[in-house]
Amino acid sequence: MTAPAQRRLTLDPPDDAPTTQLHPDLNRAHVRFINLGKSYDSQHGQVAALHNIDLAIQRGEVFGIIGRSGAGKSSLIRTINRLERPSSGRVLIDQVDIGEYDEDHLVQLRRRIGMIFQHFNLMSAKTVWQNVELPLKVAGVPKEQRQPKVTELLELVGLQDKHKAYPAQLSGGQKQRVGIARALVHDPAILLCDEATSALDPETTHSILGLLREINQRLGLTIILITHEMAVIRDICDRVVVLEQGEVVEQGPVWQVFGNPRHEVSKTLLAPLQHALPADVQARLKPQPQQAGAALVLDLHFTGISGEEPDLAALFNALGGRVSLLQGGVERIQGRALGHLVLSVTNSPHGREELLKRARSLAQRAEVLGYVV
Repeated sequence: MTAPAQRRLTLDPPDDAPTTQLHPDLNRAHVRFINLGKSYDSQHGQVAALHNIDLAIQRGEVFGIIGRSGAGKSSLIRTINRLERPSSGRVLIDQVDIGEYDEDHLVQLRRRIGMIFQHFNLMSAKTVWQNVELPLKVAGVPKEQRQPKVTELLELVGLQDKHKAYPAQLSGGQKQRVGIARALVHDPAILLCDEATSALDPETTHSILGLLREINQRLGLTIILITHEMAVIRDICDRVVVLEQGEVVEQGPVWQVFGNPRHEVSKTLLAPLQHALPADVQARLKPQPQQAGAALVLDLHFTGISGEEPDLAALFNALGGRVSLLQGGVERIQGRALGHLVLSVTNSPHGREELLKRARSLAQRAEVLGYVV
């Protein structure tokens, strides 16, 4: 497969577009939201969907926006290509305020910002080739230029042998690959993903996320995706912002938010990826020892902040006695080791408070859950 030509990664502002001088720390920001607000009309008056959003998305990163249904994710991402006009605040792309763009400038902007959707939005009566080619035809690109572009993109997404197929003949993952190829036809600098994997099974989701990461690395695109699935954020994103009721409640590198979530919404969204205490252990757990020889149960968290892997040998030696692993494990996110261990300790020479102190010297968070026989 031949490598695509290097994309041009900046949006050229119109000659009369307003520019904004930012603080030097923000000069590299590809997309910048400044005090952004969005309200909609309803039968009961104005309903606020976004409040004072202030974010900077860096060039070339994969940036995740997560939140529960109704948190404002779609409203936020659609202000980047002006499918939604902000009620207040500004959206800057390459330090250019897009708020006053006229229709001609918006057409130029949207051609440089690709978008893929949850339900593919393919035309059922057109082949794979025709679906990918269509935006080029609409833009008036000559046929001799369209053909190599479509060929290149179908090779990129692995569908070169499906060019004559119709959407009804494709799997969900193949349909999404067509959608990705179509979103790349104008060599965009930014790719927006609106719940792009929500309609796919886990195996296909993994495949599509791998393709998006490859596109990010090969083409240097800035990818901004919204999702309600923390697993998607973990697998592909560099940084993440958590929205709740239209406000930013938490943001940071993915390893940091996963390792030490601070807001209740973040913890709730992470819950499906974490295993609750096994039911049989929970049933036997008591706040105080019920008999001699009861095991102290410790809940330990390793948040990745130290940059080192958990030293289990040192931990077991520090606790003393017999240490058993009831549940847990360690995973790596962005090169950081994050872990959650539930241990039982018996026959230790140390008392409860000393054990807790020793555990906290080697884990970022530790607490006593109780005792089991």
